[in-house]
Amino acid sequence: MNSFGYMSTNHSSWPVLLVIYNLPPGLCMKQKYMMLSMMIFDLKLPRNDINVYLSPLIEDLKLMWDRGVEVFDEFSNETFKMNAMLFYTTNDFPTHGHLSGYSVKGHKSCPICEEDTASQQLKLGRKTVYLRHQRFLRSYHPYRSLEKTFNGHQETSSPPTPLTGVVDYEKVNNIDHTFGKSKQKSSVINIC
Repeated sequence: MNSFGYMSTNHSSWPVLLVIYNLPPGLCMKQKYMMLSMMIFDLKLPRNDINVYLSPLIEDLKLMWDRGVEVFDEFSNETFKMNAMLFYTTNDFPTHGHLSGYSVKGHKSCPICEEDTASQQLKLGRKTVYLRHQRFLRSYHPYRSLEKTFNGHQETSSPPTPLTGVVDYEKVNNIDHTFGKSKQKSSVINIC
């Protein structure tokens, strides 16, 4: 959300909402069951520093998962231990990169296709564009045969095979990633 201008970076607001998903589908997205756990205001986008803002929430979620919290149930007039977990996050693609540490820029930025990402650099604008999205459609879908509308070729290939959890773990097991901005060396000049 940008409160003070269209596509301007004069101000940035990031709402962090918690939604209770063990309610019936008609209730879980009602406003009274959504909790605004925090609102991140800053002059700049938090980018890789998002973990600094989310660390108190992560600590609370760890506590609620491991030990639980005593909660009073007014209907039955008794207390019980409530455990909770983070089921999933919903965010845009750049935020996905900041939260996961995955690079969402460049020629191989698709987390599903990875090495099989079909990308091309535009000559004049030097932007990277991503092609061959029709391969995710059914094999007999009419969009697969539209050559002029897409990249000039009829799409005949199938989508990439999704990675298993074991393969994902092997890829990220030895990655050493530091969240937040790195400390830059100061360029102080001593004049004697």
